[in-house]
Amino acid sequence: MASPAKPERLLTAGFVRITGSALAYFIAIGVLAPVLPLYVEERLHGSGTSVGLAVGAFAVSAALLRPLVGRIGDEHGRKVLVLGGGFIAGISVLGYTLATNLPVLLGMRLLTGVGEAAMFVGAATAVQDLSPPARRGEATSYFSIAVYGGLAIGPLLGEGVRTQWGVHAAWYVSAAMCFVAVIVGLGMPTVRPAAVPQDVVVRRHLLHPAALRPGVILALSTTAFAGFSAFVPLYVKQVGLTSSGAVFAEYAFAVLAVRIFFARLPDRLGSVRGASLAMSLQSAGLIAMCAWHTATGLYVSTFVYSMGVSLLYPSLFPLVVDNAPEHERSQAIATFTLFFDISQGLGAFVLGVVVTLSSERWAFGVAGLLSLAGLALLRTTTRRAASGQGVEPAVTS
Repeated sequence: MASPAKPERLLTAGFVRITGSALAYFIAIGVLAPVLPLYVEERLHGSGTSVGLAVGAFAVSAALLRPLVGRIGDEHGRKVLVLGGGFIAGISVLGYTLATNLPVLLGMRLLTGVGEAAMFVGAATAVQDLSPPARRGEATSYFSIAVYGGLAIGPLLGEGVRTQWGVHAAWYVSAAMCFVAVIVGLGMPTVRPAAVPQDVVVRRHLLHPAALRPGVILALSTTAFAGFSAFVPLYVKQVGLTSSGAVFAEYAFAVLAVRIFFARLPDRLGSVRGASLAMSLQSAGLIAMCAWHTATGLYVSTFVYSMGVSLLYPSLFPLVVDNAPEHERSQAIATFTLFFDISQGLGAFVLGVVVTLSSERWAFGVAGLLSLAGLALLRTTTRRAASGQGVEPAVTS
């Protein structure tokens, strides 16, 4: 039986509860960003590789579990993912207080990844489920405000708590915000997708072909974020800053501003031009971050880098959606977002090795080169498509 038509109203009580729950959760994640690398280096006496492992470990378990949590959400609704994911993440962060060595901390970070997989998939999918079809782009913008708003507030809160009351206090605040996300999420509706018609065959893909090239491009470009979040807290000392909270806040606020005030820019540029501009800006910012070894250089390069980040995902995402059958779209989206998890888990480790062999600034330089590789892959793919069709590609969002 066909599902009833959704009203055109977007900001319903259920929608607000979901985005509010996501906001609380991403504040919790943001609290960890400036604190975790310092904890590994100063308390656990870890190397750059150790910092990369600790920061990226959660992405490994999140990537492995993403297909499973998607099926749970389809069968039991998105609410169970939001509530269960937030609770698991909160318990895991409380476990950081017991981590007196790197293996225990890595175990807790892997558990955080379990919560991350469930919470993000549940909230992001529920937002789309509750949105009128004609306003899904607007809904995504509101959801990204919750994400980046949380990532803007969280680092400032985490740095302030760590400075005033110590590392363990930051763990408690982060865990508390995870539980706030659960409490807010209690009021959200239990949303399930419409049933697939019986005459439609749904093919199961471990990795959906429509998302492979965009996913690889995404992974090459977003590896930079793993290095940025892991090593900026350590790098700031080398350029005369006492903390990284302001740098993370600049990044989050800049991305947030573009998503709010220039939300239609990726649509106007089209997917290929938008993604090309995004990766060019990312590369320029990261290479400047490596070469311009001052506090001013860090702030300026962070701004340029954040401009690229703000355009990347909204530009690449339509390449996946437009090339996947509607009844396989969730599988394609799962594959696409899986590449982000891979970039955070593997990227943090690879860039951590770079730091161990050289320094933090060279990790930013390598990340800039990887983003350029993503740009080259995008342009090569586009030229091949145009050559095969005999026309200029017209990929738009």
